[in-house]
Amino acid sequence: MVQNIKDMDEFKAFLKAAGNKLVVVEFSARWCGPCKRIYPVFHAMSVQYRSVMFANVDVDNARELAQTYQIKAVPTFQLFKQTKKVTLFSRIKRAICCYRSGSLSEPYLADDGNE
Repeated sequence: MVQNIKDMDEFKAFLKAAGNKLVVVEFSARWCGPCKRIYPVFHAMSVQYRSVMFANVDVDNARELAQTYQIKAVPTFQLFKQTKKVTLFSRIKRAICCYRSGSLSEPYLADDGNE
């Protein structure tokens, strides 16, 4: 199930209630065509992945949240764990950095289970 978040207090309470669970937040708008098309997929994922919590924030109704999380386009998806935003693709960024600095002769993405 996707929880509709209306303001910062509700968002903070949602993240706190999630505990150790991963939280996926879709920032969207009612007028946004791509948001309308992705929502059924997002909802289906919320049903399929019960160990993950899903939320939707309408950026027009929750401007403070949109500003706080620097939403510049919709839809935007952000992930949180233990109330903190998770940086996506951090392993890829590290690998590219190492490759560019010459530490690696070619890009390497080890699947060692560590972030």
